[in-house]
Amino acid sequence: MEDEITWHKVPVKIDDTRNYVKALHVAGKKLCLIRQDGVLSVTSSRCPHAGADLTKGWCEGEKLICPFHRHRFDIRTGKGNENQGNYIRMYPLKKEDGEYYVGIKKSLWDKIFG
Repeated sequence: MEDEITWHKVPVKIDDTRNYVKALHVAGKKLCLIRQDGVLSVTSSRCPHAGADLTKGWCEGEKLICPFHRHRFDIRTGKGNENQGNYIRMYPLKKEDGEYYVGIKKSLWDKIFG
């Protein structure tokens, strides 16, 4: 499965001193970078419910709150609250030699021609 993922260097310095939700642009994708109480996560940036921009959201505990309809997503798993029946995509994150990298699955095009 590792060969199905391409690792991309996170192009911004990750602040380990405070909590935040902000946009992260990597490999032509807009993602959501979250740091909440020591948990660092990268998720999709669009709410699956109505397409709101999750980078404008906030965290309450271990939940990312959508700024539009207040849907809640677990920042460790991406799973929405039970009554929502939805989830957000989670992207793997790793740290090597002091740099962070986010893993993005290869597209079918990359698998065939890459």
